Amino acid sequence: MKIRKDYTCPLELTHDMIKGKWKSIILWRLRLGNTSLSNLEKDIEGITQKMLLEQLKELISFGFVDKKTFNGYPLKVEYFLTKNRGKKIIKALTIMQTIGIDFMLENDMKDVLVEKGLIT
Repeated sequence: MKIRKDYTCPLELTHDMIKGKWKSIILWRLRLGNTSLSNLEKDIEGITQKMLLEQLKELISFGFVDKKTFNGYPLKVEYFLTKNRGKKIIKALTIMQTIGIDFMLENDMKDVLVEKGLIT
């Protein structure tokens, strides 16, 4: 995704950097620590490897995520949140998660939360 030259405010820019179906989910998963591409693919239900790689590439280009490649065979790559943008965005995503939980509880969607282990 290309960043436009003109924005009305910084929030609009940040929104463009993380918008889409998968970026916030990928970032949310990475809050748990470094992980491989295959683990991300297993943990994020419904994402294809092609889409995951595309979204990771964009998140890396925007400075939210980085990767470490290890020498040897088979090739091992771990993805992780960057100290600055990556860890900072988790604060916003935590607030969004809380709002989602509140909405689900208010709208008789508690079973989804129980199924996912978010509440008992």
